[in-house]
Amino acid sequence: MELNGAVILDTFAEAFPIWVSRIIITADSPEWAYAAAAEATGFATSKIFCPCEAGIEREWRVTPDGRPGISVLICGEKKQMRSLVADRISQCILPTPTASAFNGLPDTRDRFYTRMHYFGDGYEERCIVGGRPCWRIPVMEGYYTGEERYGTVKGIAGGNFLVMAEESCDALAAAKAGVAAITPMEGVITGFAGGVVGSGSKVGCKNYLFPMPASTNHRWCPALKEKISDSLVPDGVNSIYEVVINGISEAAITSAMKAGVEAATRQGKLLFIGASNFEGRLGPHQFHLHDLFK
Repeated sequence: MELNGAVILDTFAEAFPIWVSRIIITADSPEWAYAAAAEATGFATSKIFCPCEAGIEREWRVTPDGRPGISVLICGEKKQMRSLVADRISQCILPTPTASAFNGLPDTRDRFYTRMHYFGDGYEERCIVGGRPCWRIPVMEGYYTGEERYGTVKGIAGGNFLVMAEESCDALAAAKAGVAAITPMEGVITGFAGGVVGSGSKVGCKNYLFPMPASTNHRWCPALKEKISDSLVPDGVNSIYEVVINGISEAAITSAMKAGVEAATRQGKLLFIGASNFEGRLGPHQFHLHDLFK
């Protein structure tokens, strides 16, 4: 199968279940809302070593307090969600000038309290913002006002596609185009730096003296294609980048993968589009590339 001159390999992306919460961050200006969002999604690329997986989702024109808003998705194990969300609100959003945080999943049954009002040290006050129960907490700039109860839903982590080209600059430009197409979509994030992965990983590693849960995905390393017998790198490919997608549903990830692949191939210099999987050892969700275009 070909798309805009690039061969779409007959393979699939393998993904795993995860829990997802959405925080809508508002502020007096888009710049401060984005600053809070960027801080709240730091050190959150992969659950291999990061405490969670997170990323900026999209801008919001209609927000609970009527101010500029941007949403982030926080992804982790269900038992960790209260701590993950509370920690990032209290340490990243609350200190940001003019910022507020609101529950972006108000209709879900699974909810938890962040207990943010305790930061008020007894001086906090209940209030209503946009019909939502919130707290006003006195802070040095005036008041922090935000919601305390957040929802979480079952989501999916690890949807992905690989872009392959002869030259690194062409592969990277295509990957960036794919991320740009995904960025405004609702319900998905590309949590790595710039949305692009330059060092894909696999489950486990060789038997070193210390355990490593993951290591370089050697079969997709162009530098090793002449040195190993199980290389998956097609002929002519010298550079590969990966776009990894987390989302709140299978449909959201499918739509994002399709949009990303289409945009990446429109660059015109890609040789192949592939996907990263581990023969079912990572998770139960499979996103077959050819099925995206049926």
